[in-house]
Amino acid sequence: MRLKGKAVVITGASMGIGEALARTFVEQGADVLMSSRELNRVEAARARIGFKHLEKTMAAKCDVTQREDVDRLRDLALKTFGHIDVWINNAGHGLNDSVEHMEMAEVRRMFDTNLFGALNGMQSVIPQMKAQGSGAIINISSVAGYIAVPYMAAYCATKHALNAFSHAARVELAGTGVNVLNVCPGYIKTNFASNLVRGKERYRYGGADRPGATPEDVADATLKAYLKGKREIVVPASNQWAIRMYQHSPALVDRTMKKGMKRTESEPAAQPPAKK
Repeated sequence: MRLKGKAVVITGASMGIGEALARTFVEQGADVLMSSRELNRVEAARARIGFKHLEKTMAAKCDVTQREDVDRLRDLALKTFGHIDVWINNAGHGLNDSVEHMEMAEVRRMFDTNLFGALNGMQSVIPQMKAQGSGAIINISSVAGYIAVPYMAAYCATKHALNAFSHAARVELAGTGVNVLNVCPGYIKTNFASNLVRGKERYRYGGADRPGATPEDVADATLKAYLKGKREIVVPASNQWAIRMYQHSPALVDRTMKKGMKRTESEPAAQPPAKK
């Protein structure tokens, strides 16, 4: 039990990577506070983790776009556990649309969740961790934080910005005992694609049939990186070549992505973001 006595808070924990993170950390002995915008969904995820872990998990409602909600989540963790060792910013959703057609209201809503929601978490917990003299903030970003993907520009922009916050905060917190780990998954086999907000554009990049890692792969890699005090990981590690290729030969990657664009005429015009 490598994490016995550790207190972990996870946003966006009702499915996918967030749920897998909760399961992985609790199985290593941590006490985990799971949160989501919809309490019933995060309670369902808690139940899926298993009856034997119910005493080690809690579920709470939290809208990360609201700083008051985030502060209440922090205070609940402190009241329950007495300290916070790990805070994981995982809440987020995507938008599938072209730069030409995307609705600004949807773009702003996604930035509020993916970027400013994570920033709310960081600003809420950093003072506590500095006072403790220890702690780790884990931001679940994306390979899309390094590579701009067609018809996912707004999502990519949120992750590019999150990468910047993670890297800058890590340096700012040097010497305090607080580390910031940036996790960049590539294509992961979750229901993320089916929960995208669909805009007016009928094209998309890639498809659900491409190979990818699992949420459990991300959770396992994140746990190992946390224990080693790493600054950043890419999951799967093989996706690092794509980042390097984009940095050194962007035109080649652009041509490759253009070949991967597909029409999606049969898909709905729009749907609300998944509430995690």
